[in-house]
Amino acid sequence: MVKFWLLRFHRWLAVAFALPLAVLVLTGLVLSFEPIAQTSGLRPGSLTPAALDGFLATHDPEGRARGLSLRPYEDRLTISGVGPEGAVDIDVSTGAVREDDGRFSGLFGEARGLHEHLVFDLGWLVTASTFAMLALAVLGIAMGWPRLRASMSGWHQGIAWFALPLLVLSPLTGLALALGVSFAAPAARTQPLPLREAARIVALAKDPSTIVWIRNRGGRQLARLNEGGMFNVYAVTREGLVETPRNWPRLIHEGNFAGIWSGLMNVAVSLAFVGLMVTGGVIFARRQLRRRQRRRPVGRQPIPA
Repeated sequence: MVKFWLLRFHRWLAVAFALPLAVLVLTGLVLSFEPIAQTSGLRPGSLTPAALDGFLATHDPEGRARGLSLRPYEDRLTISGVGPEGAVDIDVSTGAVREDDGRFSGLFGEARGLHEHLVFDLGWLVTASTFAMLALAVLGIAMGWPRLRASMSGWHQGIAWFALPLLVLSPLTGLALALGVSFAAPAARTQPLPLREAARIVALAKDPSTIVWIRNRGGRQLARLNEGGMFNVYAVTREGLVETPRNWPRLIHEGNFAGIWSGLMNVAVSLAFVGLMVTGGVIFARRQLRRRQRRRPVGRQPIPA
């Protein structure tokens, strides 16, 4: 009897959150490829300290820029807070201003916006849906061991159980991000520096080609660097770079701790979620169809003459 109610609650919870969960899963699948693209496109030495300083001197002579980001898979450096459109895209190889919108960076940006806010800034619904995703996993565990069969139900249970650790870890780390839990002491506050000065300090200590972004966040001037597939964050001070404590929930959730391999792990997790949604949806649709067929009134039999 308990399993009956657990199954019913599992079913209707999935139906209630089906649409936002579908958006989270599909956008998560797209974002899983970003660390793969970022790492595979990295070319050490492709951006020199002199070139980086020259780009900032040319496009931000008044020192108003708020941050910069580097997308090696598009050979694109973006300086934000300058230009008539609020940002300037530069071709790293030629130094020319790029007018085209980045196909992949644009896709990743749109996917991230939907993944974090859905539409109309519904961040609370993202958090609620993540709680629902975790609750679905807990209910699945509570219903007991799977019955592996060559059926839609067997596939659904098999995917859920064989990928269980990762299926739980993904929403768990997502909730940690939403609630601001990092399991690390906050980095000490530093005096934000002008972007050009911060970029010089980063380029003096590290290969500028490894920059993911440099920005002012929470009153700190921070730089995120892709170092061997691990996306490390440093506080930028006039004395040099200070590595901040690693935010493991973010690294795991975004797949930024082992470059291509952690990205592929997130791809596999996203595909597992897609498999669960497809098999679960088919099971629910078949059940509803059978119920309608049972409720259909039987036509009157003709009276024999």
